[in-house]
Amino acid sequence: MKIFNTMTKKKEEFVPLEEGKVKMYVCGPTVYNFIHIGNARPMIVFDTVRRYFEYKGYDVNYVSNFTDVDDKIIKKAIEEGVTADEISKRYIAECKKDMDGMNIKPATKNPLATEEICGMVDMIQTLIDKGFAYEKNGTVYYSTRKFKDYGKLSHKNLDDLRSGERSLLVSGEDEKEDPLDFVLWKPKKEGEPAWESPWSEGRPGWHIECSVMAKKYLGEEIDIHAGGEDLIFPHHENEIAQSECANGKTFANYWMHNGYINVDNVKMSKSLGNFKTVREIADVYGYEVIRYFLISAHYRTPINYNLEIIEQCKSALERLYTCRDSLDFALKNASVDTPDDPQLLADIAAHRDAFIPAMDDDLNTADGISAVFELVYDINTRILDKTVSPAVCQAAADLFDELCGVLGILYNRKSNDVDAEIESLIAQRQEARKNKDFATADRIRDELKERGILLKDTPQGVTWTKA
Repeated sequence: MKIFNTMTKKKEEFVPLEEGKVKMYVCGPTVYNFIHIGNARPMIVFDTVRRYFEYKGYDVNYVSNFTDVDDKIIKKAIEEGVTADEISKRYIAECKKDMDGMNIKPATKNPLATEEICGMVDMIQTLIDKGFAYEKNGTVYYSTRKFKDYGKLSHKNLDDLRSGERSLLVSGEDEKEDPLDFVLWKPKKEGEPAWESPWSEGRPGWHIECSVMAKKYLGEEIDIHAGGEDLIFPHHENEIAQSECANGKTFANYWMHNGYINVDNVKMSKSLGNFKTVREIADVYGYEVIRYFLISAHYRTPINYNLEIIEQCKSALERLYTCRDSLDFALKNASVDTPDDPQLLADIAAHRDAFIPAMDDDLNTADGISAVFELVYDINTRILDKTVSPAVCQAAADLFDELCGVLGILYNRKSNDVDAEIESLIAQRQEARKNKDFATADRIRDELKERGILLKDTPQGVTWTKA
């Protein structure tokens, strides 16, 4: 399997630190509101990466944090007259609800920044002891220029950053030894949550949080660090500086970053007011459409959101559901007297051989989905309209479920326990047609249609789907 490594700007063969295991850290959201589709893209993309590694037999330790102390959380708490803890707990719960709706597998661990303060204090002290950080009036800064490899991930030059007046300032600009130094610890302000430390009562900077949580739950060296493209600089660059100076080891061997989301061809941003929350889209279209949309393009490319594309995704999912439900019906009615078709069995298996190379090539989910639809075409033209053996139907159903399971889609299939009333009405309609009572047959069809049940006559019998 090849992965595009942001560090080297090229695809590299994935070689794990430990055979058969993957240590993976994905930066999670800051929880002060409902998540938007920009937050959802890395969640879904890297959940799919995880699923594919597991499909290939790897044991994946998947860690993704919640940032539950932050200026935005504090601002929201002040606006509502509640504690920051209340805000973060509320939106962690809402985020988990959305993640569950999008079929994102629970992480091995979802650490909270506020529960890892002691580790952050320890790492900051280590950086001070090693000469990579300094304290001024209760604030601790990282000495950016003392890490000779600073900028190796984002491919930025420190002098260029300074000449461009780019500052990583969080607070206390006049106290910094260099304008590019960034905050590791800052003293509390009135009304803010705070923790004790050797330097002041305060709270950690954002970057140190992920360095500490990755180390605690995955170790000093990890296989993959991932997140949105917007985190490359300064967040991930600063994580590297902190972790490698504190631990004396390479932090992560592979860096994966997903592209931006545009809304109607304009980059999504809160300042433009064009961001879309997962919840508001799901309330209209359901969660699965969001997942399908976000894996329908290669994860590194920008993806454009608009209602026309969402409708197309909805239609594509309906095609998949219809095909899979029809396959169940064909399997239920397949005759054991029908001989197997070796060529058809081989052709069905060949779709797996198209899916795997696509996913091996830097998780090309777009081509992976194409392989699934090629399977659907074979099912529709070579199985559903003919009489085939149970083995052929089962092989197609098993592969369909296998590939969709890797992509994390088709997780809302109706129960195998069919609606008895609907089946009874279908049987009555069939009996009416047999007796040439077409008025009754048409009335039953129309009644079912009004209830959102669509009938399809096939050589194997009548199938039904919900509109």
